[in-house]
Amino acid sequence: MKKYKEVALTGAEASAEAMRQINPDVVPVYPITPQTPIAQKFAQFVADGIVDSEMIRVESEHSAMSATVGASAAGARAMTATSSAGFALMWEVLGVASGSRLPIVMNVVNRALSSPINIHCDHAESMGGRDMSWIQIYSEKAQEAYENTLLALRLAESVSLPVMVMQDGFITSHSVENLKIWDDKSIKEFLGERKPDKWLLNVDDPVTMGPLQLQDYYFETKYQQELAMQDAKKKYLSIGKELGMITDNKYIYMEEYMTNDADAVIVVLSSTAGTTKAVIDRMRKQGKKVGLVKPILFRPFPYREMANALVNAKSVAVLDRSSSFGANPPLYSEILNSLYPLKIKPIIQSYIFGLGGRDIKESDIEIVFNDMLKKNISDEIRYIGLRK
Repeated sequence: MKKYKEVALTGAEASAEAMRQINPDVVPVYPITPQTPIAQKFAQFVADGIVDSEMIRVESEHSAMSATVGASAAGARAMTATSSAGFALMWEVLGVASGSRLPIVMNVVNRALSSPINIHCDHAESMGGRDMSWIQIYSEKAQEAYENTLLALRLAESVSLPVMVMQDGFITSHSVENLKIWDDKSIKEFLGERKPDKWLLNVDDPVTMGPLQLQDYYFETKYQQELAMQDAKKKYLSIGKELGMITDNKYIYMEEYMTNDADAVIVVLSSTAGTTKAVIDRMRKQGKKVGLVKPILFRPFPYREMANALVNAKSVAVLDRSSSFGANPPLYSEILNSLYPLKIKPIIQSYIFGLGGRDIKESDIEIVFNDMLKKNISDEIRYIGLRK
């Protein structure tokens, strides 16, 4: 019998539950909407003595990541969380974490970047950090945010790279869902103990962290990070299988929904995938062959597997919740890269939606599907719900 308790939690509380089970040694945090409930819930666990973690209340997100780096370099399990401008303020230290090969896990609650000031969801901050040598995992709902955080911890320590686990601000982080929290004993056995090869406080084997590297070794260090990313792509599946022994869930690069015979496919990240599934169910009853591909592992990106998922489609719409100003949107760019080697490719259309938290409705998604079924394609990026 699988052991779990069924509870109603927000996505933020689900992430905090994963942190409770991980029981990290050090958690430096700084509040920022809509991440704050993660830190707040975990702070209650600390105050109640439920976890042994040292929680550090720092003066900024830059300091939060700096303290997390220091703790991880010292050999501790260290975690933090952030959103939006907090993510941006960490920018310098994100590269320190990955370049120092520290297995940090950070929950990111996606929120738009200023200016103008906006506290609602889009993917600008995490997409801006997609090439910082952090593994990136995107979550559709609270259950995924919880389980992805557990998987992320094992993956980070397996390949010595930091991991971000994303969920959509307010849409997931503040919405209550029914989910399963797996029993503490099974999760503890799955997580194991961190056993770093090198750490700063090991006086018997002194090491230098963050040394100066000029033309002599910097290039080689960056190459080693790329090799670790390639290893992470393999380890993601094998560690996912271990976690699946507890949860009966699958941890795959992407979810395919009704794609086997689909003529038109939408590719979209995170919570909007759930809305898309509802539209697919309705349109399928109308006899329309539509489907969904929801990427989960975004870094390292599974190009070959994505091509295989889309190869039979006649048309593909890629929906991005962020812009790359002056260039193709980030998810759309990766889908183009995935399809490029195919001799026979589906036609593809780029859409941008939901910036600053603007709602995308089922009717909007149905319009996209109908355009794809009619092969109504243009070379220009289209904008869903934009006032003109």
